[in-house]
Amino acid sequence: MLFCCQNNETGTEFAMAEFAKQLHIRPGVTAIIGSGGKTTLMYRLAQELSAFASVIVTTSTHIFPPEHLPCFLRTGTANGVICVGTPSADGKLTAPEQPFDELARLADFVLVEADGAAGRPLKAHAPHEPVIPENANQVICVVGASGIGKPVEQFVHRPELFTRLSGEQTASPEAVACLLKKEHLHTQILINQADTPEALAAAKELAARLTCPVTVASAQKGEILCSY
Repeated sequence: MLFCCQNNETGTEFAMAEFAKQLHIRPGVTAIIGSGGKTTLMYRLAQELSAFASVIVTTSTHIFPPEHLPCFLRTGTANGVICVGTPSADGKLTAPEQPFDELARLADFVLVEADGAAGRPLKAHAPHEPVIPENANQVICVVGASGIGKPVEQFVHRPELFTRLSGEQTASPEAVACLLKKEHLHTQILINQADTPEALAAAKELAARLTCPVTVASAQKGEILCSY
């Protein structure tokens, strides 16, 4: 199923589908934070959106250069989907030279991975995190369902901070919900990695404890399972 949204600056209408529709992606800058599938979500959205519009994917922190997309240090008007970033010493890309508001004038959609989680499915945020562009029109927080109910020390990035904020040593649905509410960094949440019946049940239990818009999905499989 498709729906349409409009770029207010150009008057252009875009047909959108699947994850882009469910997450209400609007023209301009979208920040993706959290853990457990940010990069997968960003590229899935880019693939969907590039069928109808121009897309830039980038980061405000660090990402590995995508093998399936052309990468640029700077860009003029974008066509299709491209990656823009600055090479860093570890082989990753860091924030682009161009300001995010300039990138938003060069492409219809700018998707920014604005956080890091060291490969863990869950994370707590230090005071300097995440790095959300000032002109972001929404912030999607990704939460990895594979870490729900697991030991904080093994499955959470910045475990000591998670325990301090939640009061728990296990990443139970109650503890994760407590953390997300206290941090309040997002406009909506995608609970990702709901790839097994156990993970789906944990994701639904977490979603029931949240008050913001929540989508439960498997971005890797391209499946949207339910929303709240």
